[in-house]
Amino acid sequence: MRKMVLSILVDNTAGVLSRVSGLFSRRGYSIESITSGETENPHLSRITVVVNGDDIILEQIRNQLNKLEDVVEITELHNDDSVFRQLVLVKVAAKDSERQQVIAVADIFRAKIVDVAKESLMIELTGNQAKIDAFIKLLDGFKILEIVRTGITGLPRGGAGDIEDYIS
Repeated sequence: MRKMVLSILVDNTAGVLSRVSGLFSRRGYSIESITSGETENPHLSRITVVVNGDDIILEQIRNQLNKLEDVVEITELHNDDSVFRQLVLVKVAAKDSERQQVIAVADIFRAKIVDVAKESLMIELTGNQAKIDAFIKLLDGFKILEIVRTGITGLPRGGAGDIEDYIS
């Protein structure tokens, strides 16, 4: 089994995310993560889907996605020629005596403190999956109250997949 990251350019229409994700559930394919957002062209959205499977399953997924009317283009993003990012928000219990230690950990990772309360700090960090995992592991000695992280999103490096290629 291997992990595949697909960047799917779709028409920005009502229900498009539901139709794409519904394809996975109807076929019994598991989604590891999915993110979606409007591109610089308000008529197009980009959906990033991370899936696992053998080569046959992954090819079936691509073929089924290509059949959807809203799909403009599908690009497989590879580690060596793409940039991937995630966002994590972590709420950490931090009394006065622990606050500086938590801030020091955040500083090491160039994270931002986005909320300060009497008994906690909320930290925002953006980076690749390994960076996010390392950050959370380093916070292991502190009490994590809540955590939320986005799925992977990414783009190919350089000029590959420029939006102008798809605008008529």
